Amino acid sequence: MAASAPRRPALVAVLLGVAGAVVAAVLGFLTFGAQATAAPDHLPLAVAGPPGQLREAAERVSQQGGDAVEWRVADPAEARGLLADKEVYGILELGGGPRGVTQTIVLSGAVNPQGTQVAQQVLTGAAQGLAGALAQQGVPVTPPRLETVHPASVAGRTAPLAASALLWIAGLVAAMGYGFLVVRQGMRRGPLSRVALLATVSVVATAVVAGFFTLWDNSLPLGADVLGFVLLTAVAFASVQGALLRIMRLRAAAILGPLYLIAPAVAGQAPEMLDPAYRALLWSWTPFRFSTEGLRSLLQGTTDAPDVRSGLIVLGGMAVVGLVIMLWPGRMTIEPSVPAGSRTPELVDA
Repeated sequence: MAASAPRRPALVAVLLGVAGAVVAAVLGFLTFGAQATAAPDHLPLAVAGPPGQLREAAERVSQQGGDAVEWRVADPAEARGLLADKEVYGILELGGGPRGVTQTIVLSGAVNPQGTQVAQQVLTGAAQGLAGALAQQGVPVTPPRLETVHPASVAGRTAPLAASALLWIAGLVAAMGYGFLVVRQGMRRGPLSRVALLATVSVVATAVVAGFFTLWDNSLPLGADVLGFVLLTAVAFASVQGALLRIMRLRAAAILGPLYLIAPAVAGQAPEMLDPAYRALLWSWTPFRFSTEGLRSLLQGTTDAPDVRSGLIVLGGMAVVGLVIMLWPGRMTIEPSVPAGSRTPELVDA
């Protein structure tokens, strides 16, 4: 038995080395993998033109792009409505003028920046291809003009995702600190202390985000709608973190930490730019996308956008469920170990 003792640390070291590599592989697959495999997949775009020859030209454009692009042919007013509802990332708008066919590429600062950038490239190529085809028929075409509705500054494009990440980090640090200093040290805790933690981190983190918005671009709106949405996001994140902490104790860090690495890497991308597997397994449920896209719409003045309503519903639901678990009477935890022959781990109140 004494001879086998020196081998144990070596075995543990080997297992920990393998575990570290496995964790790195999983996180690499879930984070950098989503970015490395990004490519357009049925990216929704619109081509608009009035009835007649220009509508025929629009139909011709819609045949281009293959599976990378999903074109929608519409009249100009309908196409701009689609852009306002974020159902398309951009529009190639055709019109007639004294100098021939006019082409306008219409983008929106309230739409995902990555999707907008790719849309501009695709629309520019489509406009050039159409100009070449019409020129062969003797139809004059003016160079495409760029129009951006709800223009966003660099800070305006960065702020929504940055705010979501900062609010998650604030709640995570507060929750983990609470777990270590209060729960682990055996201090008295109860609903009052949990509410104090939630209220403090939510209000202070909202103030920090508002300060950064002013520092980065003092033209960003900080009205009641924007600050209220940021505060709701902070409450939703902190309450979910507090709920997991109450159920799992410090083991919750194994879930909350990786979520910070995974969610921003996915939420910052347009879903049509993600591999379908990443879109279904990660983007579809990450709360970061609801907070990011909803806040982007509010910052750019498109308060009626569908993602604002979606964000309010999802974040509100997270806040309610998290608060119920945080404030539920009694002790809630998952038993750390189960003796042989006993019941499986479950949520218990003591």
